[in-house]
Amino acid sequence: MVDFGGLLKPGMGVWWSQAAAEPRPLVDELLAQAPAVGPLRLFTGLSWNDQLAQSISPADTMVSYGGLGALRALGKTDQLEVVPCHYSALPRMFAEHRLPSDAGLLAVSPPDRDGMCSLGIGVDYMADAIEHTSLLFAEVNRQMPTLPGSPRIPLRRFAATIETDRPLQEETTRPPADIDRAIAGHIAELVDDGDTLQVGIGSMGAAVLDALSGHRDLGFHAGMITDDVMHLIDKGVVTGRRKQVDVGLCVAGTALGSADLYSRVADLPVVFRPTSYTHAPQVLSQLSSLVAVNFAIEVDLTGQVGAEVSRGTYLGAVGGQVDFARAAALTGKRSIIALRSTMRGASSIKFALDEGVVTTARADVDCVVTEHGIAHLRGQPLAERRRRLIAVAAPEFRDELAGAARAAS
Repeated sequence: MVDFGGLLKPGMGVWWSQAAAEPRPLVDELLAQAPAVGPLRLFTGLSWNDQLAQSISPADTMVSYGGLGALRALGKTDQLEVVPCHYSALPRMFAEHRLPSDAGLLAVSPPDRDGMCSLGIGVDYMADAIEHTSLLFAEVNRQMPTLPGSPRIPLRRFAATIETDRPLQEETTRPPADIDRAIAGHIAELVDDGDTLQVGIGSMGAAVLDALSGHRDLGFHAGMITDDVMHLIDKGVVTGRRKQVDVGLCVAGTALGSADLYSRVADLPVVFRPTSYTHAPQVLSQLSSLVAVNFAIEVDLTGQVGAEVSRGTYLGAVGGQVDFARAAALTGKRSIIALRSTMRGASSIKFALDEGVVTTARADVDCVVTEHGIAHLRGQPLAERRRRLIAVAAPEFRDELAGAARAAS
């Protein structure tokens, strides 16, 4: 057990690792002791801690870049403060202490003979935040893989540690539905052999990667690597041979998948790098073959994308969508936004975004894909954009959308 009360003070800001690298035992101890410590500002990204909403003290505040996973429940309360930002901005925000950064909680591998612990699969924003955080705590997990090239940190750097031997959290994404596979089939038509991919996660992302199994020499550079990428590596589809940088390697900030992925990742041609590298404009601009595939909640008739809020609740984040979409549209090959044509019985292609929150600007979108086809938007004036987007909307809503467009013209 770590005595946080003896090390933390009221008003301090504490961040912790996200996704499969979330140090759940440390987080649980922190939250249990937080009422005695005093009000804290907390930060994490994607959390699967289903007890988070019940465990956080009413005096504490959770800060995040979106409402992902278990944070979604906090989004319905006043305890979640969303900082709308590009994922590439996180390193600078930690450097400037605009995000909670007095203390950090990490999951690391056991130390090697030199006393160095690997961040394993949990590199992304954590590797950048460490440099600007004076007080660090570690869960030393025997099942966190030690990966070649993953940043390392000396064991002596930690103010306190706990030792565990527990499996890393596995992803629980539902299998792709037929509609996801239909969308993925259209997206596969937009990808050429030798392209470098960034693909959003989730069931639609899985469908997209599966649809690319007939391609050759694809590259991969993204925030996360999943089982579906591993399968393409196994099939010889993802080789990275034609990448302009990091040739022969898949680049990611973290892994998100099954126990099989975590056990094999050290033997795959994958490198985990900080957000300051994976999402950096100066890196992405070198990938002239970059195809970015991202997903949306809603798209308006000019091509503006909403991917954060639905019915007043944060479901997503700006995240890396704009970082990759803009790079793909400006210096890469193609920026693709995909979504189902309907959600909860309403059209997802709208005359105007319901929530009024623009995640990705219309200038950063080359194609919008639904199960009904592809709307090619690059170089098209607004009137033609409307026509093409209506053509891929659900048929039962096309007349309504066309009428709204005529009335506004």
